[in-house]
Amino acid sequence: MTLAPPARPRPHVLAEGLARSRAHEGGLVLGGALLTAGLAQVSLSVPGSPVPITGQSLGVILTAAALGPMRGLAAQCLYLLLGAVGLPVFAEGASGVGRLLGATGGYLVGFVPAAFVVGLAARRGLDRRCWTALPLFLVGQLVVFAVGLPWLALAARLGIAKAISVGFTPFLPGGLLKAIIAAVLLPLAWRLARAHRATARAR
Repeated sequence: MTLAPPARPRPHVLAEGLARSRAHEGGLVLGGALLTAGLAQVSLSVPGSPVPITGQSLGVILTAAALGPMRGLAAQCLYLLLGAVGLPVFAEGASGVGRLLGATGGYLVGFVPAAFVVGLAARRGLDRRCWTALPLFLVGQLVVFAVGLPWLALAARLGIAKAISVGFTPFLPGGLLKAIIAAVLLPLAWRLARAHRATARAR
């Protein structure tokens, strides 16, 4: 009589179905940093604002939900480190500590707590359905603004009203679009993962 191997526990986040060793863990974190870097190059200047519209925050919320709080946080810390040491991973191929300390640095630093918040909520299943994923991904981007706006106001010596007009209001439509994209992709990825597990069990 042979005993069937114990079933693997259901993953709380997508990455738990992939991370089976430290090498896998490292690869997932690096992949999250590189995805954010790639989407950072999707950049559009905003007239009168030092802050460009980019795809970075889409990378942050996607990777955070897929990786979970600690891996997501690590991916964004690695992203900032890669940029700080001189790799052209920030928007428009920028890099260096100066970019982190400048007027837009708060948005970059805000990726770290945003990744943790989104990843933590994803562990509770909020990324698995569109109607819960959409508000989650909007909140994740608001965390970025909560760090970025005061930083912008101080670094650029702007009043809070001016900082909002150049560093928040122009980004609302793009932020909503990115949240919608992520709210479609993550539940779809979960459905595909469940179908794959069901197929594997049936074999």
